[in-house]
Amino acid sequence: MSPARDVTAVAHRGDPYRYRENTIGSLRSALALGADAVETDVRLTRDGVPVLLHDETLKRLWRHDRPLRSLSAEEVRGLTAGRVPTLAEALAATEGSRLMLDLPGGPGERAVRRVVDVVRECGAEDRVYYTAGAAAMLAVRAADPAAEIAMTWTTAAPPRPALLAAVRPRWLNYRFGLVNRALAERVHGDGCLLSVWTPDTRRSMRRLIGLGVDSITTNRIDTLCALRGTGTGPRP
Repeated sequence: MSPARDVTAVAHRGDPYRYRENTIGSLRSALALGADAVETDVRLTRDGVPVLLHDETLKRLWRHDRPLRSLSAEEVRGLTAGRVPTLAEALAATEGSRLMLDLPGGPGERAVRRVVDVVRECGAEDRVYYTAGAAAMLAVRAADPAAEIAMTWTTAAPPRPALLAAVRPRWLNYRFGLVNRALAERVHGDGCLLSVWTPDTRRSMRRLIGLGVDSITTNRIDTLCALRGTGTGPRP
């Protein structure tokens, strides 16, 4: 099998050039195009309901300059015509497919535990994995000792061995511009898989595949799947 076919294809917020990001339509479109997993952002409403939204407010996507933390889940539903799904709704709509849950904004332990609890309540532990910085991933590890983690790392300097031992990530997740051959070899030497975000050109994807990355998260999932030559659907 070619290296390109070995790379896990992860759709960044779904298929955002065709559908509004982090909506059910966007997630389903990405999976239909052959994504192995969909990365989506999860935040909590005022009443503690995990919903799919990257920003702190509804302004950019929904034209309401209202902080999510000030709104109940029902208010969010009304302001967006029901198009901001809850995490439970997203899990139901993507049944059988992998979701990579990004936890933006430095959520505290209570918020992280609520997200993990919803995943557990939906019976989705075996197809969900989590990404964010070290603090959030330590909270995930405390909430679920068996969770699959892709810890985001934003510098070329390596994570401390003690941190890796505490988080026990399966993946280290880097911005793609930081990645070179030495970094890829070091990540693999530490016993982790290498995930990158978010190259959107064929040239960048080819370079990263040549460096030995294991997973690419992209806004152009169609381009990545075409590069892989995958016509048999997503892999586990």
